[in-house]
Amino acid sequence: MTENWTAAVMVFVGLFMIGGVVSFFKQGLKVFAGVLGVAAALAITAGVLWW
Repeated sequence: MTENWTAAVMVFVGLFMIGGVVSFFKQGLKVFAGVLGVAAALAITAGVLWW
C-alpha cells in the first residue's frame, strides 16, 4: 500500500461521494447528483495523482 494516507483517504471520500450520487439520483435530485459526481471525480483523481 501507500505510505501517504492522504491519497487513500481522498479515494475513500470519492467512493463515499459516489454513494451519495446514487442516492441523490434515486431521489430525483439530478442537479445535486451531477455536482456531487464532479466532486467525487475530482477527489478520486486527486487521490490517484497523489499516490
